[in-house]
Amino acid sequence: MANVKKNRGVIAILTGGGDVPGLNPAIRAVTIRANREGYKVLGLRRGWAGITEIIRDKKADNSNNFIELTDDMVNKAGRTGGTFLHTSRTRPSHMSKDSVPDHLKENYNKEMNDLTPEVIKNLEWLGVDYLIPIGGDDTLSYGVRLYQEGVKVVAIPKTMDNDVPGTDYCIGFSTCVTRTISMTNMLRTSAGSHERLLVLEVFGRYAGFTAMLPTMAGAANRCVIPEYKFDIDHLCRLLVEDRNRNPSKYAVLLISEGAMFRGGEMVFTSHEKDAYGHAKLGGIGDLVSHELKNLSAKYNNGKIINVINQKLGYMVRGGDPDAVDSIVPMAYGNLALDLILKNIHGRLVVLQNGRYDNVPLDVVTSTKKVVNIKEYYNTERLRPFYHSFEMKPFFLMAAEQ
Repeated sequence: MANVKKNRGVIAILTGGGDVPGLNPAIRAVTIRANREGYKVLGLRRGWAGITEIIRDKKADNSNNFIELTDDMVNKAGRTGGTFLHTSRTRPSHMSKDSVPDHLKENYNKEMNDLTPEVIKNLEWLGVDYLIPIGGDDTLSYGVRLYQEGVKVVAIPKTMDNDVPGTDYCIGFSTCVTRTISMTNMLRTSAGSHERLLVLEVFGRYAGFTAMLPTMAGAANRCVIPEYKFDIDHLCRLLVEDRNRNPSKYAVLLISEGAMFRGGEMVFTSHEKDAYGHAKLGGIGDLVSHELKNLSAKYNNGKIINVINQKLGYMVRGGDPDAVDSIVPMAYGNLALDLILKNIHGRLVVLQNGRYDNVPLDVVTSTKKVVNIKEYYNTERLRPFYHSFEMKPFFLMAAEQ
């Protein structure tokens, strides 16, 4: 029987930013181990929003802001995708006047407000000893801020873009790659039936990992990524050649949402920005598809080739986690507890070169993780290099470039 120790303290956990499969398994791992070790575990709802909006009054209804987590609760949720704690892109250090909670508007009435003092008071009011944020570089950058203010933070990296610095792997990436390969293979039958080009837009604002790995696995003929501005004429020539060499007369392109034409900039669906200053990307696939159709006759004996254009979007981040995104979150959650039990904080749990480890939390804000073009991307062929796999990490493109 487990040696259960009581009243060791309070651990709070939250999920911020975009949802991915694997968040609930991470919450489960933290909760079950922490409860067994004698900690009380609080789930903060809706990312940084829940802890920001708490009313420090025992009579107030804060059920929308936090919940005490039990084994039964997380065991059921741990088999599913998404996050049952919900999420948001709230940034407490940069809250617009309209976003400030009603009970705080009197004291925070500037056009832009820093509610970090309230967040810290709310954590103290809840009796939180350790905070475990699970998120990408935006969510975790605020975790760095709290750590600098004295909060004991142990962070877990999550983002299907796989672009959190310091780690080879972020929760959600494997499922994203798996879904992308599966959906590409599903759509290639239509592309082949109609002898068309198939253009699939995938997530990836600054980093092209979600386009690179499926292409490397054989899902696409070419990929264009944010790290290298591409020439549309050159891309069209390559795809038409691919299509005409294929007995089924089709070719596939994966394009990151942050990819850019040579001489151009990122394409946005709206210039309205979120709390972290990001406008919503999307539409590069539409533009590329239009240009490919118009240019195709130039490389196809004067005959236009039609294009199937599909944005995969949330289809690659919905649903249950795959095996990797069930196992890694379990390990990450337990790694976080290992650190807490040793009273170690200010750390990010990571995978590096196939080994679990932890690194200083401020790596999140001190560097960027993008595809190393020179090592991994063939700019002439617009596809990954296929060489030098010896001693490479499991997902090939490592945290340290």
